[in-house]
Amino acid sequence: MDTIEVSNLNRQFLFRQSHVGLSKARVARDAVLRFRPQISITPYHANVKDSNFNVDFFKQFNVVLNGLDNLDARRHVNRLCLAADVPLVESGTTGFLGQVTVHIKGKTECYECQPKPAPKTYPVCTITSTPTKFVHCIVWAKDLLFAKLFGDKNQENDLNVRSSDASSSSNHVEDVFERRNDEDIEQYGRRVYDHVFGYNIEVALSNEETWKNRNRPKPIYSRDVLDNELTRQNGNMDKNCSTNCPSSVSAMAALGMKNPQDIWGLMENSRIFLEALKLFFSKREEEIGNLTFDKDDQLAVEFVTAAANIRAASFGIPLHSLFEAKGIAGNIVHAVATTNAVIAGLIVIEAIKVLQNDTKNYRMTYCVEHPARKMLLMPVEPFEPNKSCYVCSETPLLLEINTHRAKLRDFVDKIVKATLGMNLPLIMHGSALLYEVGDDLDEAMVANYAANLEKVLSELPSPVTGGTMLTVEDLQQEFSCNINIKHREEFDEEKEPDGMVLSGWAPPPTVEGANKTIDNAGSTSEALPVEAEKSEEIETAPGKKRKLIEVSKNDGTSNAEEIKKNEKLQVLDDDDDDDLVILDGGDLGFSPSKKKCQW
Repeated sequence: MDTIEVSNLNRQFLFRQSHVGLSKARVARDAVLRFRPQISITPYHANVKDSNFNVDFFKQFNVVLNGLDNLDARRHVNRLCLAADVPLVESGTTGFLGQVTVHIKGKTECYECQPKPAPKTYPVCTITSTPTKFVHCIVWAKDLLFAKLFGDKNQENDLNVRSSDASSSSNHVEDVFERRNDEDIEQYGRRVYDHVFGYNIEVALSNEETWKNRNRPKPIYSRDVLDNELTRQNGNMDKNCSTNCPSSVSAMAALGMKNPQDIWGLMENSRIFLEALKLFFSKREEEIGNLTFDKDDQLAVEFVTAAANIRAASFGIPLHSLFEAKGIAGNIVHAVATTNAVIAGLIVIEAIKVLQNDTKNYRMTYCVEHPARKMLLMPVEPFEPNKSCYVCSETPLLLEINTHRAKLRDFVDKIVKATLGMNLPLIMHGSALLYEVGDDLDEAMVANYAANLEKVLSELPSPVTGGTMLTVEDLQQEFSCNINIKHREEFDEEKEPDGMVLSGWAPPPTVEGANKTIDNAGSTSEALPVEAEKSEEIETAPGKKRKLIEVSKNDGTSNAEEIKKNEKLQVLDDDDDDDLVILDGGDLGFSPSKKKCQW
């Protein structure tokens, strides 16, 4: 459902400058048809989780190729493919790393056979256009706004630099972030403020398609928050710090604000924003153009916190304290066109094998960043289904929960939706229906289920206590699982903050000495690290090993030998672009009964 942004242009080969603002799916179709006009492609500018893309829709096709940008959507497509019995080719890239995996019902592991860590980085399009979490605002303030104002001016940046009075026909457009000659620093600060929090939001609002199913942000201008009197300096920063300690310069100190755990309101954040910008230009001017964000730089943290909070206020996201903001870290791993091209080629290779039913040659292929002896791609034999997978093997799960304190709402929000990824859940205790979502419910049923949400589990009409088995279904995904309930009185608030623990399927592979997981944008399969052992196999889960495929090279060594030395294989997610391609059999020595290609 994405539209093309300027930042998309450097990571692929189908979109051009003239396509900015248009539907990715439709432009991709048109671009492909220019060099393969005989192909039939149907584009959908829509959310893959929409109800019309159901199991019957997926049953039309012979293979699904995934390039989505979040865990929730990938789980959804995985379950639909299992229900429709349609092969799925998964893929993802992050920077120089990438992988392609093949998932065939009953023959190979499904996408969810190995649990995925939660994403820690986010798609550029979410950061720049549609933030929904405070961390999105932090990343925007740190990696885009701070970098634009104080970093290398030659670095590409996704922020809109066109001012409201720039002529669209002019070849030279003034960069609104450039300080004009003899421009007062307070006026410059307000001009930047009004551009990023006011004008840019109005520009975004002009695209009605984007906000059809989203909450609309509110433009914020400095005149609406601060009076015409320029910001006052309440403290005396110069007494506490000389120019020899620039990292100690503080907007909070200058404004007499002391507690980093206070949550500032919009006015306080606006004052900090303008004061921090002023201090950078007055006390640290020689650093401007070479600065990068450093969490130990007090003024940088203050600026980013204030900017993130103002943006959060615009998008209706709860504000955070400086203490909280400093602890929130997110890194955009920028997409690389060559990595995407390599992975796209591997997707097609596996799709051809699927269409030709060449099962013995299916491969899960990893693209590594630092190949040894010129080896870039590491093919691995697909894994068989995980017998403890709650999705494809239907193994019951175990939930430890305090049934006398936890409400049904806690179970729905934290387990059914957040952890199990269900969209339209139905919860049953034996024959008793405890909760259901759907457009066909009458008002009495809706009211009844809403009332159930606020009841503790042990006080539901059909009480849920220790020993209870709940059945949870998603009718859209045609997916069902059973959850055994175990009552538990106490939980560790630090290690188990949700007050419940779900278990029953294999944990993520952990291998002694493996690197930490890589943060991925929007990311899904989120960097599942797999390190080669001394044998010519790769440890992937307790008691299970994947064989490396021997590929002899000119010097007589194999990729298995190279991986054994120093490579870590990573399961990654695409950082930004989200594509779903569903293909028919084409001319591949295969006789398809299904004749469509959807993008």
